Amino acid sequence: MIKLTPALVAGAVAAALAWPIYPAAAFDQGSLIKPVDKPLTLVFVPKVVHPWYDVVRAGADKAVDELKSQGISVDVVWDAPPQADVADHNRRIETDIARQPDGLAVSCLDPSTNVQLLTEAKAAGLNVLTFDTFCSEDFPFVGHKGDEQDGRDLADFLAEKIGQKGKVGILAGSLTATNHAARVKGFKAAIAAYPDIQVVFEQPDDDSLEKAVSLTENALQANPDLAGIFGSNASNPIGAARAVVNAGLTDQVTIVGMDDLPETLQFISDGVIAGVKAQRQWEIGYWAVKYMVAMVQNHTIPHEHATGSQILTKDMVSGG
Repeated sequence: MIKLTPALVAGAVAAALAWPIYPAAAFDQGSLIKPVDKPLTLVFVPKVVHPWYDVVRAGADKAVDELKSQGISVDVVWDAPPQADVADHNRRIETDIARQPDGLAVSCLDPSTNVQLLTEAKAAGLNVLTFDTFCSEDFPFVGHKGDEQDGRDLADFLAEKIGQKGKVGILAGSLTATNHAARVKGFKAAIAAYPDIQVVFEQPDDDSLEKAVSLTENALQANPDLAGIFGSNASNPIGAARAVVNAGLTDQVTIVGMDDLPETLQFISDGVIAGVKAQRQWEIGYWAVKYMVAMVQNHTIPHEHATGSQILTKDMVSGG
């Protein structure tokens, strides 16, 4: 038991008095948050016009509805090039910077040129973030960065499905898109562990469904014994599946790829596509809108919001 002496009491009082006492509410951190007192315009620049982004847009629309109920009016503008063309993509970014929107979200098609433009946008005072495809640590990112691992996972999945032997092909997407390239890198690294599997073709389809069909048709003609195809984006598994069905080779060629567009899910249910790694792109649109509005309000936001991916197979899609 500690005996209280005059010296101990005096010391305790002195210690208490040493901590400064400030007037109540001398600094309110809530005052750092800026009210939104006007309608906001947010611009999204995807890599290309594509149904994959329709799901991103649905998430964005949900966020807009929620903000409206809070008295915040948001107009979301989508400005996508019809083809995955770097020059057109950059022209759109430049034009959108000149509009001085309240927020600018870009899916990088060519990091080497996109980053320069986004840096200029940030210097001009725009609230900038990137979505879908990562390109630089200089900007907040909403999306999935585990692309190389997705490629590895799909390589192992395909190898298992074809008995770890046979000829396979790669539809490589857009060569400048970092997520497509990372998936191909991961696939090739993992498939190299199977000595009896041979990669017999690797072609960019530029995120074009029609080109993916044509490339697959050519590959099937050149390799009648083709056992498998890996698609690095959301379009090319569908293109590969259409070509394989048209050739009557559904039971011979195993297809794996990315994402869960409605036609992809139907092909999985029908047993044409064996499986895909699906991203949660609805989340990308939802959080991109929420974060850009938060930036306008001077809130802090996470530098990276990882939305993840999961594998989908027939059992998961059809429930049987």
